[in-house]
Amino acid sequence: MSQMGKNEMGKNEMRKTKLEQLPTKQYYAPSTLLGLAVRSLLRHEALAISALQKLPMELFPSLFKEAFNSRHMKIITAMVAEWPFSCLPVGALMQDNDVVILQAVLDGVDMLLKQKVHLRRSKLRVLDLRKVCHVFWDVWPGLECGESSTGTLSKAKTENDLPRYALRQHLKVVTDFFLKLALDKEQAYLLQWAQQQQGPVQLCCSKMIICDAPEQVFMKVLNIFKPHYIEELYLSTYWTPRELGHFEHCFVQMRNLRKLHLARVSVYINCAVYTLEDREKCTTRFLAQISKLKCLQDLIVNDSYFSNKHIKHLFRCLKTPLESLSIKLSHIPPSTLKHLSQCRGIFQLKYLTLFSASLFNLCPTALQVLLKSVADTLQTLEIRQCCIRDSQHSALLPALSQCLQLRSVNFYDTVISMSALKDLLQSMANLSKLTDEHYPAPQECYNDQGHVLVNKFANLCLDVLNTLRVKREPKVISFATDVCRKCLQRCVFNGKTSLCRCLS
Repeated sequence: MSQMGKNEMGKNEMRKTKLEQLPTKQYYAPSTLLGLAVRSLLRHEALAISALQKLPMELFPSLFKEAFNSRHMKIITAMVAEWPFSCLPVGALMQDNDVVILQAVLDGVDMLLKQKVHLRRSKLRVLDLRKVCHVFWDVWPGLECGESSTGTLSKAKTENDLPRYALRQHLKVVTDFFLKLALDKEQAYLLQWAQQQQGPVQLCCSKMIICDAPEQVFMKVLNIFKPHYIEELYLSTYWTPRELGHFEHCFVQMRNLRKLHLARVSVYINCAVYTLEDREKCTTRFLAQISKLKCLQDLIVNDSYFSNKHIKHLFRCLKTPLESLSIKLSHIPPSTLKHLSQCRGIFQLKYLTLFSASLFNLCPTALQVLLKSVADTLQTLEIRQCCIRDSQHSALLPALSQCLQLRSVNFYDTVISMSALKDLLQSMANLSKLTDEHYPAPQECYNDQGHVLVNKFANLCLDVLNTLRVKREPKVISFATDVCRKCLQRCVFNGKTSLCRCLS
């Protein structure tokens, strides 16, 4: 190549390098007419507020979200008072605690309440402060999604996602409470506002989480937000018998409670005041109140803080048919499982989860009876962190094969041999409704130190999968090792092998 040609190539390379170094121009989608209209209104606050009564209802969600994001507090207050829908799920927009926004919203409620004649015409029935996704904002996606300004929100769309008590008269203010040692600023402001409300305002707490909250905190909340509206309760407490007794009085009033999670109920005793016997009686009396929860559907129990005596008592108190039961069993004698299998509340179970390191070290007869008790209704079964010995697991398989409604199973973190795993899959071959299956990798995939043998893991799991495919074609299936102690990930085989970070 001539010198002139080389020089020309060099110049082209320099031009290319300079072009690559130029900043990339960003292109944005043009604003919609709705977006332009909303932003124009927000630039003229007085005009926006005066125009609300004549504003088409289709503009309200977009205008409210934009006012919320740009923190136009006066417009937010005015829009709450003029809200044209039955529900305002503002909590879905408040992912972080924001006392200023909350004050603006509640000022709007106050404005609405002062206009008694206007209140009778108002469509707003529920102010939802819960920080959860809500169907309302899915129907009205907002400016960033290019929403349509011509659609209407059906009555079914606005009402189907409301609490059961939300369609009655008056204005409901619905929230959740996470109670710890002290109230945060948002909670304190809401309670202060709620204490001043009378007449047409109904205050409802749908979900309450109590983690070692002192008596003055939970009693203050339950005196204002009445316990009979609570539908979900998470309890992790360390109270004196007196404090637990005071909470017990509120607990029996939770007649709409659907989900109960007993993570911990520990009773602190001062030997100078209370004895060990007092603690046992107090806990037993509290658990007995569960028999009065007629709407209870889901129960989650961590028995690390309960004695076997308490667990048996709990099973005897379960009389309302449950839909879901999850129990973490650190150590359980066969008699406890026997009590569970005879419990009146489990005969219609759809979801059952058992965690226990000692579960299969026992005679499996009690678990076999338990599975037979729920065989007609059970749809999801999780038996995890258990040791399944080859000499014991076979007694479980006939009962498992009778659970014809099963749609999902999960046996992760259990110890099982290759032979036992094949027998397990063989026994489930006739379960035609299974769509989601998760099994442990067989023990032959590990060396003597417990490390995963990568090639053996892939080959053995493929072998098991091919054995199952002779009987039926699984829809979603995976085999997984124990969680790696270093990277906290699993090796998973679901037709192809995915290794944890330490092995990949």
